[in-house]
Amino acid sequence: MQHGDHVDYIHGDHRHALHGDHYDEHGSDPDTPAEHTIAEHQHGPGCGHETLEHGDHVDYLHNGHRHALHGDHYDEH
Repeated sequence: MQHGDHVDYIHGDHRHALHGDHYDEHGSDPDTPAEHTIAEHQHGPGCGHETLEHGDHVDYLHNGHRHALHGDHYDEH
């Protein structure tokens, strides 16, 4: 699915866009939030999710996926 200057790939009920060595996670359409959004839950100290060091940042394990905060969305690893 074309999304601005890149292509998103639909997986389940959300979209993934290749971004370097990971995928950015988007909603299934512009009016639908992603499966796991910053608005829904802000990962950080004390959020209850396991942390994993990943280079210069921390990933949070959520439902079998690793999420890293990246601007207004989570990168999924």
